[in-house]
Order: sequence, then structure tokens, then C-alpha cells
Amino acid sequence: MAWLVIGFLLLFVLSSVPNIWTQSILKKYRTPHPTIPGTGLQFAEHLIKKYQLEVRLEETNQGDHYDPIAKVVRISQDNAHSNSLTAITTVAHEIGHALQHQQNYTPLIQRTVLVERAQRMQQFSGIALMLTPILIPLLHTPVIGLVTFGAGFIAMGIPVILHLSTLPVEWDASYNRALPLLKDGQYLSAADLKTARKILRACALTYVAASLSSLFNLWKWLRAIKGR
Repeated sequence: MAWLVIGFLLLFVLSSVPNIWTQSILKKYRTPHPTIPGTGLQFAEHLIKKYQLEVRLEETNQGDHYDPIAKVVRISQDNAHSNSLTAITTVAHEIGHALQHQQNYTPLIQRTVLVERAQRMQQFSGIALMLTPILIPLLHTPVIGLVTFGAGFIAMGIPVILHLSTLPVEWDASYNRALPLLKDGQYLSAADLKTARKILRACALTYVAASLSSLFNLWKWLRAIKGR
């Protein structure tokens, strides 16, 4: 029992502390930069034109991200109108995803297909879980139990697969696209590049934390099923 408690606390720390640290890093470098000439939105427009990316650019209140299905780079309002290192680095990362798409980077393409399939499977699992309490007293068959287990496994397992498939995509966008982009274009000084690397490292840890959290949730669910 003691090792279970220790394992729970360890996973909790590993999945929560990176998020706290990342937010502190992003906040620290969100102040206006004295020498960067343009905002995050202007930088994104410049990069899209420079690399001839066939993508649209939008502001959003749902967090910075690249949508490979709609081919849209979405920049948060805070970063769109700021010239901070957080804003510029974040934009470089999202443009990194657009570059991946332009170059048919296999892990991104595979993850996009996986997301589309996962959405359909999660819809099925949600419907199955909602119908289970109704079907069990009506049908009186063990098949319903198997369907429930399958639906639950899909609901808990898909996030694990998605998070694990996200890690190499995010790592590549940060370290093989964003950093070289910032360095080769001489958009940042050597000191600011070190800070950009720190920002990207902090953000990468949040994806690792999300993967650990989804694994932990799956483990708890499997233990709950086993205990029945």
C-alpha cells in the first residue's frame, strides 16, 4: 500500500510541477522586449511570407496552436500583440508546425490522422458508456460488460496514445524548426536565443507531464477494474 501512495505522489509531482514551472517561465519573459521590432502577429506574417507557407493566420483566445486540418496558425491575443520573448518564441514554434506540414513531416501527418480517428472513437465510447446503464437490465448479457470495458478503455487509452504521439512532433517543432529559424534568421541575440531555448524546454515538459498524467489516469482505471 505504501508504494502505491509513493507512486501516486510521484506521478502527481511529475505531472503538475512542470506546468507550474512553465507558467512562471512564460510569465517571466512576457515583458516587452527593448529591441525586437515587431509583434508576434507581425512576426508570424513575416515568416509565413518568407517560407511561402500556404496557411492562414488567426488570433484566438484558446491558446497558441497550429491546426493541420484547417491549415491555420492560431496565435493567442496576448502573444499576437506583444514583442516579448515568450511571444516571439511561441510564434516560431507554431510556424515550426506549419513547416512540418509543408514538408510532409511523417509524425505530424500520422498524428493528424490519429486525432481524426480518435475523435470518432471517443464519440462511440461516450455513447456506449451512456447507454450501458440502460442496456444492462434490459439485455442481461455479459457482452454489455465487454462493451463497457472497451468503451472505457478507449476513453482512457486514446489520450495516452495522443500525448505520446505528440511528444516527437512538439520536440521537432521546437528544436529542429523554431530554434534554427530564430538563429539562422538572426531574429534574436545569442543571449535571447538561450532564453528562447529555456522557454521551449519548459513548454516541452508540459507535454511530458500530460503524457504521464494520461498514463496515470489509465493505470488508476485499470486498477479500479481489476479490483472489482
